[in-house]
Amino acid sequence: MLMRWLVVPALLVACSGLAQAADCPELLEGSLPKLRAKESIDLCQRFEGKPLVVVNTASFCGFAPQFKSLEALNQRYKDQGLEVLGVPSNDFKQESKDGAETAKVCYVNYGVTFTMTEPQSVRGDDATHLFKVLAAQSSAPKWNFYKYVVDRQGKVIASFSSLTKPDDPEFIKAVEKALASPPLAVNP
Repeated sequence: MLMRWLVVPALLVACSGLAQAADCPELLEGSLPKLRAKESIDLCQRFEGKPLVVVNTASFCGFAPQFKSLEALNQRYKDQGLEVLGVPSNDFKQESKDGAETAKVCYVNYGVTFTMTEPQSVRGDDATHLFKVLAAQSSAPKWNFYKYVVDRQGKVIASFSSLTKPDDPEFIKAVEKALASPPLAVNP
């Protein structure tokens, strides 16, 4: 009898965890390795229900100074719940093959504090799941520093080319729209 009282609550907890995972937006399914760290980023656990800016980055791209503006954006809106995710990529042949060098550019040269992943493929068949879904909801990045603004529901509400700086009024307007988006509905 005592065993039944222990097993039933354990099953309820396990099943509720499965239901939560099933509610995660498709965009956030899976995980990515964190830059210069042993752990991975569970995208759903980290970003579910939060407004998000996703950027494919490259250390040696002429647009790399946008790291500073992205960090300023992060600092300006992080207390309102905004998350910024940088995903380095060598798809356009402007990223180091050495994660330590990528980390130095991001963290030392530009003072990035937002979440960065290890280099990933962001285009075509080899693209990570995250970028396949971003491409399906919007378009694949045409160059480095393509920016996607995602609402709390996990839907892309706007995407911007490399030419659009993170302090551009239209970009800021999209970020503020994502911040104002309703929270993710939880199924009972």
